[in-house]
Amino acid sequence: MTVVLPEGGTAMVRGFAARLLSLGAALALTLGVAYADEEKVVHVYNWSDYIDNAVLEAFEKETGIKVVYDTYDSNDTLETKLLTGKTGYDVVVPSSHFLARQIAAGVFMKLDKSKLPNWKNLDASILERVAIWDEGNSHAVPYMWGTTGFAYNVAKIKERMPDAPVDSFRMMFDPDVVSKFKDCGVYLMDEVDEVHQVVLNYLGEDGNSHDAKVLAKVVPVLKSVRPYVTKFHNSAQIDALANGDICLTMGYSGDMLQARNRAIEAKNGVQIEYVIPKEGTLMWFDMMAVPADAPHPNNAHAFIDFLMRPDMIAKASNVIFYANGNAAATPLVDPAITGDPAIYPTPEVMQKLFVVTPYGAKLQRTVTRQFASVKGNQ
Repeated sequence: MTVVLPEGGTAMVRGFAARLLSLGAALALTLGVAYADEEKVVHVYNWSDYIDNAVLEAFEKETGIKVVYDTYDSNDTLETKLLTGKTGYDVVVPSSHFLARQIAAGVFMKLDKSKLPNWKNLDASILERVAIWDEGNSHAVPYMWGTTGFAYNVAKIKERMPDAPVDSFRMMFDPDVVSKFKDCGVYLMDEVDEVHQVVLNYLGEDGNSHDAKVLAKVVPVLKSVRPYVTKFHNSAQIDALANGDICLTMGYSGDMLQARNRAIEAKNGVQIEYVIPKEGTLMWFDMMAVPADAPHPNNAHAFIDFLMRPDMIAKASNVIFYANGNAAATPLVDPAITGDPAIYPTPEVMQKLFVVTPYGAKLQRTVTRQFASVKGNQ
């Protein structure tokens, strides 16, 4: 397989060359010592609401390695830290379509698979899919995967629009529909790339288009619904939806299902449905990777390998309601999860899901400006 650098990729690599050369020199002097005698700590940077705390506790108990665990809710936040360098993190979890340009920029070290004996548990079909961003699966390990759709409060939507098109992204992107729900709260994701990509697909365009003229078609759609959007966020919708504070939101599959189950546990009468729209949507993979300047690379490998244990990754899936990339774990995942088509889509729905490749630097700036103009246009 040949990896083609994204637009601007050469410039990105050149821009990081000096930093990486100095980093390499430092690593050459210190890596041997670090691997041989690391302090008992691993610094992890992951998405919010994306792990079972019992897994972290089990890792600490079995290894004696303390987990310092920080969270974020945007790929852009993680990428900014990675490209700045010296994050202090040992394990990070970028989404697959960001991974390619981050690898090109040299921000991740290659995995030492001799330190990952549980690699054998991974799903070969998932590894094949993510190899389009990481040739040879050399820099990252699949953690969880899912879809980007929408969720809604059944009663509030039915009350305001009995014939609402609840199987379609019209719920989010048709102003004649969204306007009906302004009073009960509508959230849109604050994720530049993903919003552009799902809108393109909704319009019948290639969700993976890198044509600036095609991407420009997203702007009028977003501006038409902007007056009805209460907030742009990537994680606040979990509690807002579960508590009945909003009635409609775009979101990640597992997050929306967490909201559904929190409402059930609270017995607050809020019924939530998550939808993979009939137009199809984005399928994504979140990947565990080790920054090139990770201070504890040995501990990072130990942590990643621990999460490739079927019993551990199944625990995580059972709590966060995401499908994982571990074939050996499937029998250990709650049948209510593996049997839920919102988490493990049917073969027919899988045919409508698409994956994307990263925008080049110039195009990324363009879509970021477009999105900022939409958010600021109330």
